[in-house]
Amino acid sequence: MNTKPTDGNLNHHLPYDDLRDWLAEAERLGELRHVTGASWQEEIGMAAEVVSHSDDAPAVLFDEVPGCAPGFRVLSNIFAAKRKNMTLGFPDHFDKTELSDAYADVYSHDSGLIPPVFVDDGPIFENVIEGDAVDLEIFPTPVWHEGDGGRYIGTGSYNVTQDPVDGWYNLGCYRIMLHDNKTVTFNTAPGKHGRMHHEHYIARGEEMPVVMVLGGDPMTFFIGGGEVPDGVSEFDVVGGIRGRPLELVRGRHTGLPFPADAEIVLEGFVAPDTLVPEGPFGDWTGTYTETGRIRPLSRVTAIYHRNDPIILGFPPQSLPDEYSRFRAVTRSAILKKNIVAAGVPDVTDVWAHEVGGSRMLLAVGIKQRYPGHAKQAGHIACQCHAGAYGGKWVIVVDDDINVTDLDELIWAALTRADPATSIDFITNAWTSPADPRVHPDERAKGNLTNSRMIIDACIPFHWRDRFAPTTKPHPDTARRARDKFGYLLD
Repeated sequence: MNTKPTDGNLNHHLPYDDLRDWLAEAERLGELRHVTGASWQEEIGMAAEVVSHSDDAPAVLFDEVPGCAPGFRVLSNIFAAKRKNMTLGFPDHFDKTELSDAYADVYSHDSGLIPPVFVDDGPIFENVIEGDAVDLEIFPTPVWHEGDGGRYIGTGSYNVTQDPVDGWYNLGCYRIMLHDNKTVTFNTAPGKHGRMHHEHYIARGEEMPVVMVLGGDPMTFFIGGGEVPDGVSEFDVVGGIRGRPLELVRGRHTGLPFPADAEIVLEGFVAPDTLVPEGPFGDWTGTYTETGRIRPLSRVTAIYHRNDPIILGFPPQSLPDEYSRFRAVTRSAILKKNIVAAGVPDVTDVWAHEVGGSRMLLAVGIKQRYPGHAKQAGHIACQCHAGAYGGKWVIVVDDDINVTDLDELIWAALTRADPATSIDFITNAWTSPADPRVHPDERAKGNLTNSRMIIDACIPFHWRDRFAPTTKPHPDTARRARDKFGYLLD
């Protein structure tokens, strides 16, 4: 087990190597519940939705799923309560902004990278199924939402592909739907690295090799869904966060790498031109979108799995949910780095709000330095690397506002912003296929753009000394009040 703190942050260490270690840590925290006998057809998805919305709810491990072998399990709701801190490798007393800032300290995609090492064997090869024996229906793949178009075996998963032009490996989180017992489809949005790799193979008239990791180390899954730039392998980023290289093995059919201690891996090839129906699926916006979508068919040539394998479930639900809790912590950290790197000074806090799926509502706190400072921060936030995709609103506030508190954020917008003069709009910005506001005809044509609203909710800079003071108590007064009279809330 890796207990060595990552260089540069003595608070940080990941107390797990693989998903089995993670389960032991969740048990130690008292935050894992076991459910037996729930059906994949409905009940696993129902239970996952129930626990997804509360930050105090436990992780749930489903076993003895009817129709599947005992020991073939599904895990859901990993990112909540104290275990979200544990999962990212930080003390459980950190609140969510402290956790986000601490994550920013250890995350890097441009320095401190540690490439993986290759080994000959690992637990993932305990069971190998190839050729005609491939049967994807042995796993307890749930129907996660009642309106889904099928069973989704990949929600807490990532794909590994290799660019045929320059050879770099990409990890990308793209939902994976069972098409039949030997084929799947996965959804990659335009501009995403997995889509770019596939387009390069299409141009060559070739199938694209792919491996799909359906369960394993949560940190590698998280990084696979992050905003890592072109040409940088997420395996190297994870190594840097862990402070040591990941141990990888190679698939027997594609040669592509994946962790030796993964739970379930599918290996195969994506057709260049065979398209089949995919979805609908309950997406990160809390809506079903893209009915009638078609995606490339992927034929699975090999299944590798550990004994008693675990599917990691991480399906979006209605907002806010587990998915948005995780994205809020990690995206807020990276977004703040992006804004500061662009030259915006005195950025105090940033939060990508859960109710917006961690993309649609961004809050930026600044200590105003000069006229136009708030507008600068807002425009950069909505178009930088971590903020450009799928955004809607950016609200910039003074440093006396808690950016994570929706009540305070909206109060600032209502009392410090003038609708006619404090709001800017940007049109034709990059959005997601999941954005329900994109007209179906435009989506069909691939015109995936939307508008952005930037609200300067700071006290007007030019007459800030004359602005009406807030009745909010001074922080010292508030602390003394809580210390003396907090018992009234018990």
